[in-house]
Amino acid sequence: MPVNAYVVETSRGAVVIDSTLTVTDARALRSRVQELGKPLLAVLVTHAHPDHYGGAVELLGDRDLPFFAAGGVDAVIRRDDEVKEQIIRPMFGEEWPRERRFPNQTLGDGESVSFDGVPFTVMDLGPGESPHDSVWLVGDERLVAFAGDAAYEHMHCYLADGFWEPWLANIARLRAELAPGAEVHLGHGDPRGPAPFDWQERYIKTFIDALRAADWSDRDAAKAAVIRAMTAYLPAADLQFLMELSIEPVAAQLGLLDVQAS
Repeated sequence: MPVNAYVVETSRGAVVIDSTLTVTDARALRSRVQELGKPLLAVLVTHAHPDHYGGAVELLGDRDLPFFAAGGVDAVIRRDDEVKEQIIRPMFGEEWPRERRFPNQTLGDGESVSFDGVPFTVMDLGPGESPHDSVWLVGDERLVAFAGDAAYEHMHCYLADGFWEPWLANIARLRAELAPGAEVHLGHGDPRGPAPFDWQERYIKTFIDALRAADWSDRDAAKAAVIRAMTAYLPAADLQFLMELSIEPVAAQLGLLDVQAS
């Protein structure tokens, strides 16, 4: 599954933001850090989904280094990890690490930690794409942001956790609080493009509208109608399975599955 992690080089070391999902990708990330010839100083995680924290055990190894998260992100990772094990192990086998490392230091909204004089400030978003999201801001000007899955770069999205309304509110907050022209690095898709907040907002609304428009007396036909609507909005198939996994959970949340087949 394509997922981004980032290495921020400081004067004397490196800080990694998110750590990928699989053993192979995490080892490649560790090699990227080693190629810098500088020590790993810390790992930061943006949110509570396993494709962003699962590889931390490979990245950190047996080193007792700082592993930072917003307090709510840490709590959800710990709460849900065993459930994620049951879901991910059948999909990825031994590529999903047998043991996971959890954050060992937490910060509250607006709090910072500095490495070599570079501040990393957490913006705690609460529920959104995952049960708890955050954004890491680098520097004092809010000109560089590592936003995890607060938006996807024109890929299909995971909405199965059901927090689509808070996600829309988070997008509004990011629009309001990030500096104009801020460089926003995302968890999925092109890490260098402009933040696609408008596109992400429309994607979420299109998904909800498609669910509500479907005839749920025939569940298979309803799911097919939602897929047609979403692939019309985004013809690319990247991460389409995440969108498809989200259809029934969000339909249930909206009370649509209560419709009885005729």
